[in-house]
Amino acid sequence: MKNYYSTIDNIVLTFSDVEEDKNGFDSITFRFERSNDNGFDFAEGTLPENQIYKTYGFSEDELMQMQEYL
Repeated sequence: MKNYYSTIDNIVLTFSDVEEDKNGFDSITFRFERSNDNGFDFAEGTLPENQIYKTYGFSEDELMQMQEYL
């Protein structure tokens, strides 16, 4: 399930319910999205690791700001 959290500078942050990862630890998937001319820019990752593992369209600086925001 996706839960809405916030919108800042036209970037929407959503997150999943708490899930159990493959090692039995609690984990949350988060996703940042921003519309563009061809669809969406996105960055997807997990907490508590605060690791982004999929991204498209965001600069390195924007990704670092997102990780700091979380």
